[in-house]
Formats: sequence, structure tokens, C-alpha cells
Amino acid sequence: MLNDFVKAARPGTEELRARLKAEEEKLFGFQMKIKEARLPVMVIFEGWGSAGKGSVLGSLIKEIDPRIFRVSSMEKAPSEDEKRYPFLYRYFTEIPEAGKFQFFDTCWMKEVTVGVLSGALGKKDYEERVRSINLTERQLTDNGYLVMKFFFHIGRKEQRKRLEGLSDNKDTKWRVSKEDLWENKHYKDCLAVYDKYLTDTNRSAAPWYIIDAKDKKWATLQVLQFLNQGIDTALKNHSLAVPVIQNVYPLEEFDGLSSISLEDKTLTEAEYKQKLDELQKELKELHNRLYKKKVPVIIAYEGWDAAGKGGNIKRIAGALDPRGYTVHPIASPEPHEKARHYLWRFWTRLPKTGHIAIFDRTWYGRVMVERLEGFCSENDWQRAYNEINEFEYILNSWGAVIVKFWVQIDKDTQLERFNDRRNDPEKQWKITDEDWRNREKWDLYEKAVNEMIVKTNTSFAPWHILESVDKKYARIKALETVIAAIKKALKKDGPSPAASKEKETRTKSEYLYIF
Repeated sequence: MLNDFVKAARPGTEELRARLKAEEEKLFGFQMKIKEARLPVMVIFEGWGSAGKGSVLGSLIKEIDPRIFRVSSMEKAPSEDEKRYPFLYRYFTEIPEAGKFQFFDTCWMKEVTVGVLSGALGKKDYEERVRSINLTERQLTDNGYLVMKFFFHIGRKEQRKRLEGLSDNKDTKWRVSKEDLWENKHYKDCLAVYDKYLTDTNRSAAPWYIIDAKDKKWATLQVLQFLNQGIDTALKNHSLAVPVIQNVYPLEEFDGLSSISLEDKTLTEAEYKQKLDELQKELKELHNRLYKKKVPVIIAYEGWDAAGKGGNIKRIAGALDPRGYTVHPIASPEPHEKARHYLWRFWTRLPKTGHIAIFDRTWYGRVMVERLEGFCSENDWQRAYNEINEFEYILNSWGAVIVKFWVQIDKDTQLERFNDRRNDPEKQWKITDEDWRNREKWDLYEKAVNEMIVKTNTSFAPWHILESVDKKYARIKALETVIAAIKKALKKDGPSPAASKEKETRTKSEYLYIF
């Protein structure tokens, strides 16, 4: 893209001034429309050192109400803590709320290109990261985000001239980093890497706009024109349905909940106590090994009301070091969560490497309760199957162990437990009117659950059914399943993929933020 870039003709001074004013007024006018339409706008600035990104950004935000925008600078290398999460974690957690702007002074591009230039990222890792970026940007735009990406382009001589000018002034010398100097010295190498990245991530839903950055006002006008065009188009398309993408991930067969036999899935009290003690001791020992090898684990629970999820989670958690796990009870989204991509509140709850996150209800609410209660559109939940598979694929590629449970009971067992709760003063808090309303929709929920499992039962994140008419049986099966999944991950040679990436970026770069 950079090698083929053809500059637009710069207008004369008076025309430039007039057009700049018109575009500034247009952006000012778009603010209320963006707020009313609840359109989240994500603006990414990338480019050469000293190309003027900061100056243009400063000019843009003058036209925007400071209550509806935020600026995120991602210039620094990931912190030690951030390296213990998936690559996209620190970026995805910064996405804007509906009706607001989020400006990124560099985003995920820099971490990838720095990794390539420093040798920290090989071809396979580069391709994996580019794939995850393309998936994420498409998911954002499919879910109503406007993603605008600008690359500020200047030639090598122009960059050197600016760096020398800044260096010669004692008040601006601090703005020239070793990275900028290295980049100019290795301009051709950087050009090749930047060009490939831009080409590999240039998609119709989130295209790259190359900005001729030789002149600040001209660069500002170009950005304003593209940004205003993007906002205008996004406002017109905001209510349109988005095509549902075909699944591309291998799926395991599932014959439906009705095929699950609940008979003879029982344990005696003596068998239960013996196995519980043995398995919890084993899981405790495995947790220590997980931490040492830095394997992240995600345990996801879904199931019928009163199926026994809470007691099941309690027996898993009871075997773990409390410093190394978190249980996330997922209820209705808070306003600030509802204002973002529906996966945002799960991205922000992911475990560090070596830690375990247990979810009591999950991202699958999108294709169950949100689907059946009308909390999202049909187009939203139809797209969600593939989006969830992509999300779990990214987690699996990071190196996470993903264990997904559906806790299964029959309708009669649920009624019996509901009545027990209603009649026991100490358990009445567990039963609500909503539980009874959901029970009336049992058949609809069963249909939705069957479709959910069929479409998301991937080979890398399969579903496990816990037959829970006898809660003791379900608890033991859950422990056995978690232990088996962890053992499988620990058997792999060498450190976990997540730990390898963490170590590689630390030792090879300490970054090229390094230069």
C-alpha cells in the first residue's frame, strides 16, 4: 500500500483554509447525531515517527465535546502484567462506549510490527496475530462500531529533517526517541514491514487511509474528510442487518439434550466423599503446576436454573489456591457494559497466565436469554455463534485451556428443586419470579441450547454435559473433566503457548521500543 501510494493534490492556502473550516464544522455537527444513534467511533492513528500524529489529533479533538471522547496512547511496550493476557487484551479493553469516540495514538499495529522488526515474532506468530486483528476489527464493525484507521506517511528525508530539527532545539529534543532514530536509519526495512502489515489488515469493513503527512494542515484536512465520510456512511448503515458468516472451525457431533441419559448417573455418599477428596487433592497439585508453567484456564458454566451450577463451582474452587483463581458470577450487563461490544465484559475478566477464571454464566447468554427475551436482534444472535467461536479460537491460540459445561437436569427435577427452595426459608432467596417465567419457556430454551451447542461445539473448545439429577455425580464428573483438560495441556512439551509468547516478547524485545 505504501509503495503504491499516490498523493492527492494539495489545495492552495486559501482553499485549504476554507475546506478545513467546513470539515471542522461538519465534524462538530456530527457529534449529536453520533450520540443519538449510539454510534461508537474508534479512530486509530499509526505512522512514522515525527509524522505529526499528535498534532493532528490535537486539532481534531478541539472540535469534539470532551465528555464524549477519550484518547488512549499505546506507545509503550506492554507491561509485565499485560503480557500475561492475550495479545489483544490491552486494546480491546479500551474500546469506546456507544455514542462516543476513542482515539488511539497507535494501536495493535505497533506491537506487531515491532515484534517482526525485532525478531520476536516469526512468520507463524505474525500470521496468527494478523488473523486475530482482522477477526476483531470485523466483529467490531459487525456490532455497530465505526473503525477508522489512518497511517501518516512521510519519506525518509522528510523524517530525518524533522528529527534533526527537534534534536537541535533543547525544548523539543526530548521528543526524539532512540526508536525514531532507529526507524529512520532502517527506513527501507521498516517500510517493507509496515507495507505488508497494512496490506494484510486492509479490509473493506475497516480499510486503511494513507495520509500525506508532509504538511500539518493538509494532513488534518485529509483525516477530517475521511473521518466525516466514514461517520456519514456509518450513520446511514447503522440500522442495517449484517451478513451472517459461515463457520470455519471444526465441530464435534452433538445429538441434542434429549439424547442425554440421566438414569444411573448417581453416586453413593461414600463413593462421592472418597472421589471428591482424591480429585480435589489432585486438582490442587495441578494448580501449582499450572502456575509454574503459566497455563491460563477458563471454566465456563451454563445450565438450567436449579441444575446445581453453584455447588459444582464450589467443589472446583474448593481445591484451588484462592490467590490463583476468580469466580465471575455473570448477571445482566451494567450500563457501561451494555454500551460496548457484548464480549467486552468477558475480555476484561480473562485470567492471567497461570490463573483460573470460572464463569457462572457466560458469553453464551447472547444466544440464549438475550435471544429469547428480545434483548438483541435476530441478526445479532445469529452472528454470535461465529463470533463466539472466533473469540474462543483466539483464547485457544493464546494457550488457554477452555472447559465448557452444560449442567443438565430434566423438567421434573427442576420443579422439585424449585418447590424445595420455595418451601425452605433458608433457600427462598434462590428462587425468583424470573425462574418460574423461564421454566414456562423450557421448550424454547431447549431448542436454543441445542442450536448453541451444535454450532459452538468446536474441537478446541468442546462442550461437556454434566448430568446433574444427582448433584454428587455432576460434581465428580466436572472435577474429572477439568483435571483431564489440565493434564492434557501440561503434557505438552515445553512452556505453554501463552508463557512462550510472554517470554519471547520480553527477551527479544524488552522491546524494540528497544531500538
